[in-house]
Amino acid sequence: MSTLEKSASYGTKPKNLSRQHTFSQIWQRLILFNTLLDSRFEDLKKETWIKTTYRDMSAGLIVALTAIPMAMGFAMAMGLRPEQGIIAGALACVIGRTWGGSKYQVYGPTAAFIPIIGGLIAKYGEASGGTLAEAHGFLVFVSIIAGIILMLMGVFGLGKYAKWVPNSIIVGFTVGIAVAIALSNFESILGIESYQDLLGEDEEIKGGILHNLAVALGNFDKINGWSVVLGLGTFLVTKLLLRISIFIPAPLLSIALSTVLAATVWNDKHVILVKDIYGSIPNNFFVFTPPVLPVMTSGVVLDVVYFVFGIVFVSAVESVLCSSMADRMANNRGTPFNPDKEFWGQGLVQVFTPMLNGFPCTGALARTATSIKAGAVTPLAGYFKAFFKLSLAYYIAHYLEMVPMACIGGILLWVASNMIKVSEIKEVINHNRFHAVLMVFTAVMVPATDFLTGVLSALIIFFVARRFF
Repeated sequence: MSTLEKSASYGTKPKNLSRQHTFSQIWQRLILFNTLLDSRFEDLKKETWIKTTYRDMSAGLIVALTAIPMAMGFAMAMGLRPEQGIIAGALACVIGRTWGGSKYQVYGPTAAFIPIIGGLIAKYGEASGGTLAEAHGFLVFVSIIAGIILMLMGVFGLGKYAKWVPNSIIVGFTVGIAVAIALSNFESILGIESYQDLLGEDEEIKGGILHNLAVALGNFDKINGWSVVLGLGTFLVTKLLLRISIFIPAPLLSIALSTVLAATVWNDKHVILVKDIYGSIPNNFFVFTPPVLPVMTSGVVLDVVYFVFGIVFVSAVESVLCSSMADRMANNRGTPFNPDKEFWGQGLVQVFTPMLNGFPCTGALARTATSIKAGAVTPLAGYFKAFFKLSLAYYIAHYLEMVPMACIGGILLWVASNMIKVSEIKEVINHNRFHAVLMVFTAVMVPATDFLTGVLSALIIFFVARRFF
């Protein structure tokens, strides 16, 4: 009896055949991952390519107009410079749309990364005796490691496991991040001029919410009423315009209105502008940043593990969640998104985007939804978004530095409010009590402690207790 027959008789496969099958699968995935004109472009047909291209171009323009102020706000909330958000969003979209696994997904800075990147910049940057360049170099280092892990996850077909994270933890995590963002931007909206030990940009974002609030309450005498009007006005005008039409670039228009007011009728009201904190905004966006590794200690090693895990977790879960949502929203009847290819694309985004003056990015739910509603059909929309974003930012860089900080706070407050979906919370509550408690636990732990503690403790509780509930 042959080896193959013996194996068949015992219901097993020969080890060499199993190994060959695994290598074959990996090789096929690598070929698929690096096939740039794949089935994601299936809707770009010969008879309708002009109409499809126009739809993608118009969608890209609308998303670019919306994304510029949001990208600046995310970057500043992370402790980085505003132009770094612009380049990160544009470059991530080009890389993600080239190698990613979704036809519709828009890549860029997302709120979920704020506590992770903000915590790193605060711990290794100027607030702790270092420099922004050193902190960003360390961010490049951990992001490259995270990117390689994501690429390997895609190569070995682990994309399906991202769906194991229960919806209750995802919703709780989202609510917790929204609360942290809202609280950490009060100083910008209130126009508090003292930036020492206050809530937000200059203090480590992870944890310490109660302490931050106590300090902020003790500085109410520094509040600038005009900044409050501009910040809340930006928030309200943005929401109002988007209720009228999704096609209106509401964040850009509301910030433009507030900037004009601050530069004219309120120019003597001591409103803090972006240039007061960050100086002028350059338009030479692409600056190579090599990875920087601090002196290795046990604390640095733990930080590497912490930040790498955070980047991998957010990238994996949010990209799969966003891709799945995009297919449903677009009523995709063609090729569905490929989670393994998505991991490969996400990995490349995390490897290369930070090295060119950016930072880690992932699939952006709100911008993806805007792109789909604006008519996007193929990945071309992402390329148009990147082109328009860089072109617009290049020519209006001088005006962007005149934006009041209160407006950035208002935009991030709008982002935080959009992150909390009442329908999703009700869905978790109606599912069962265990998941409702898990959601509340995660939502409280993330802003009260830090990202890793909140999410990991919730995951441990879920996997240990799920069999009993």
